[in-house]
Amino acid sequence: MTPPQLQWETQRAFLAVLRTGSLSGAARLLGIAQATARRRIETLEQSVGVSLFIRSPAGLLPTDMARELISHVESMALAAEAFTRAASAEASVPGGTVRITCGRLIGIEVLPSMLRDIRRQHSQLAIELSVSNRVEALALQEADVAIRIRRPTEAAVVTRHLGDLQVGLYATADLLEQYGVPGDVEDLRRYPLIGPDRNLKEIEFLGQQGFACAAQQTLIRTDDHLAQFAALRAGLGIGVCSRQFAQLHNLVRVLPDQVDFAVDVWIAMHQDVRRVRRIALVFDALAQSLSRFLSGS
Repeated sequence: MTPPQLQWETQRAFLAVLRTGSLSGAARLLGIAQATARRRIETLEQSVGVSLFIRSPAGLLPTDMARELISHVESMALAAEAFTRAASAEASVPGGTVRITCGRLIGIEVLPSMLRDIRRQHSQLAIELSVSNRVEALALQEADVAIRIRRPTEAAVVTRHLGDLQVGLYATADLLEQYGVPGDVEDLRRYPLIGPDRNLKEIEFLGQQGFACAAQQTLIRTDDHLAQFAALRAGLGIGVCSRQFAQLHNLVRVLPDQVDFAVDVWIAMHQDVRRVRRIALVFDALAQSLSRFLSGS
């Protein structure tokens, strides 16, 4: 028996329901009528011969079969998005879509002003910014340009070292006025500290750098670096921060001789897209801007 030939639009509707949990949400996400979304799901269910969703008070819940299909349809979505980006402009022109991936701290605190400057010079560019601590794969075309902490090790990737984040301990002036300036790392026991929550590798690494921040030592705990930075700026405690980010908000360095280390920052793209002008343009412009930021110039 010949297997059914499925249309991408039905699978796209399936993925949209998975992501939103309802037909109405999927319709809004896809920009179609709810009746159209329902019809596409019904068509898909008829094609595969099983039900894919169960109605519940919480919305549409995926069946076991639907869960088995998730990884396949997500791979198809990535391929479709990569195709759309590749087809959005000719390789030799500066217009079109470029997808950038980076961590939350850099993506929210630093990149927006840099992207503004790039788009002022190249108004035909469209930017997709994936701000997440999940590493998107360049080889799978999940992104065109990646900004990474630590050097990327993927095969066939072009990398450039942008500089280093100079990391130490910081606090607000108000907090130091309230508690005084610590004399050494042992003195930190009488201060509220900000540190990781469940990221044991990071807790171990910071401990090796002289900052003991296991759960019993920290009062504010989160694995999200952006949340750590927000807590630091709010005066909730002493925590690690780079000199470059501290300067943005006038944070005060403490114990500079006892906790001081560097974290290297890289930009990368797959070698197959280095000749696509819009991607190379964004790669070079971000590399220059981030290098200036990291050097403090």
